[in-house]
Amino acid sequence: QMQLVESGGGLVQPGGSLKLTCASSGTYVNIYAMGWYRQTPGKQRDLVARVTTHGGTRYADSVKGRFTVSMDTAKNIVYLQMSSLKPEDTAVYYCNAEPSSLDPDYGLTYWGKGTLVTVSS
Repeated sequence: QMQLVESGGGLVQPGGSLKLTCASSGTYVNIYAMGWYRQTPGKQRDLVARVTTHGGTRYADSVKGRFTVSMDTAKNIVYLQMSSLKPEDTAVYYCNAEPSSLDPDYGLTYWGKGTLVTVSS
């Protein structure tokens, strides 16, 4: 199976920037899309940004213009560049990967264990 590991989280002041990285390891999986979700205590996990291997992207309205998602399709690595961070961006950020229809794991979704981002002065 493929494993996903997030890194780059931490404490940042409002208005600051962070770059999150999600790297894959283990069995190679033919991926269609990778993305970032975030969750705060007591709330559901919500989509932040998603990118496909064809370059298509989707963002939550709350992060448009501030966050940029990108993907290294050869290595199954996904990045999230976050700028102009706000206290309401504080959350645990999780990455995920969706296997393509060409892969035996099609229909499954892989998740990382998350990295905490805290935006506070």
